[in-house]
Amino acid sequence: MNTPRPSMDVVEAGWREVRADGRVRPELLDAAYAEPRLRQLFPWTGMGELHFSRCTNPRWTWDVPYVAPAAGGGYMVLGPNRDETVGHVTTPAQAVAMVVERLPSDCGPAFVGTPEELAAHERSTIDV
Repeated sequence: MNTPRPSMDVVEAGWREVRADGRVRPELLDAAYAEPRLRQLFPWTGMGELHFSRCTNPRWTWDVPYVAPAAGGGYMVLGPNRDETVGHVTTPAQAVAMVVERLPSDCGPAFVGTPEELAAHERSTIDV
């Protein structure tokens, strides 16, 4: 069963790991972590980008926009797919706001498991 407390423990550990790996600008991490709707998602990094997943295990979900450092400063909000650009902003707070505006409607606390397990869980709750 996917209970909130274990999920939040796993998610919190993910935030600590992302902060420790040093790939993402600390001011972006601070702004994202300060936003409750993002703090409940599982963070992961790639090429200096900050991604947010609705599940805790790889391959992670790709249905939430993400933030990348922009050449020359500022941030690019992209996604949820790699070929989609949302926009360029100058501050971490603006980037976080752009991501939050585009969260999926059913975006709740991260599910402990893989994307496939999350999908099966969501199907089972619809069928009930």
